[in-house]
Amino acid sequence: MSSPLELRLSQHLPLTFAERDALQWLERREQRFEAGETVVREGEETDKLHIVASGWLHGSVQLKDGGRQILRFYFVGDVTTTFSIAWGYSAATLTAVSPCTLYETPRPALGRLFQDHPRLGALLYGVSASEHVAMADRLTSIGRTDGMTRVATLLLDIHSRLRLVDGLNGTTFQLPLTQQDLGDAVGLTKAHVNRSLKALEATGLLERDGKIIRIMDIGALSQLVDFNDRHGHVAVDWLPPTANSSDISH
Repeated sequence: MSSPLELRLSQHLPLTFAERDALQWLERREQRFEAGETVVREGEETDKLHIVASGWLHGSVQLKDGGRQILRFYFVGDVTTTFSIAWGYSAATLTAVSPCTLYETPRPALGRLFQDHPRLGALLYGVSASEHVAMADRLTSIGRTDGMTRVATLLLDIHSRLRLVDGLNGTTFQLPLTQQDLGDAVGLTKAHVNRSLKALEATGLLERDGKIIRIMDIGALSQLVDFNDRHGHVAVDWLPPTANSSDISH
């Protein structure tokens, strides 16, 4: 059975049997969380990483006024709590949005992966870099655009990531986020999120049915809000070679 992280990385290049084994070795301790449960809190000491096997999560920070800023969302195959690597404590709170399954991995195990499989380490770095650029795009939209553009940018980003990590086929997906969640991710109140969603529907480019989102024309909506898909392609031509290229599994 393929591991979530293996499936995620193999979207970008074929992995060797040794690389696949190394990724599966990281996924040995399974944990389950219900929607709303906290996995790790901001400021809490931790030497663990978590690989998402199923479900949605988000990472957030507490604001001085008591509010919350959601920094990013996590889906199947994502490595979470990487915001703790540099310090040994969590720089954000990781919360389950839906029932989810995680694999808990000791932080030193990631270091060994970089040492023993440098190509995997480089690929993880490349994927992480693309995600940080996507987050920078969203933060730019928060500071410089209207509510409709902010919400549309977030929904397009979520659709792009689901297409890659969940094999989403088409333009319809379930969104297990509240309007408060959306607002905390794009810097809007719930009322403003509601108005922004209605404005998007008025364009004819988005439809909603409860928690079901349908983007009617990805290209047109992307052009309308100047969205760049940062997830579909990650350059791999610069990666170091494998120790045994004949060991590649297709």
